[in-house]
Amino acid sequence: MRRFGQRIDVRAEAIEDYERLHAAPWPGVLEQIRRSNIRNYTIFRDGGDLFAYFEYGGEDFAADMAAMAADPETQRWWALTDAMQEPRPDREPGTWWKTLREIFHAD
Repeated sequence: MRRFGQRIDVRAEAIEDYERLHAAPWPGVLEQIRRSNIRNYTIFRDGGDLFAYFEYGGEDFAADMAAMAADPETQRWWALTDAMQEPRPDREPGTWWKTLREIFHAD
């Protein structure tokens, strides 16, 4: 199981809409998350800072993320949520959220 922590900013004027969308996520988006071997997916907010945590249990992360990106319902969801976000300038090239380096874990 691989653990991921990620950060991105949410635009101040979009916070209410962003939280409203995530209070009732679309079933197809949730199903695609599961099909892409993501578990225990959580997003936290502190002001305009979003922090996401998830666990990946698959064998091919790149292929699972490509399958998620190809899913039409996920694409519609991302069209809404991406417009509400402001990516961090120090993220990896070609990514949307900044992935953080794990430095500690205890079960």
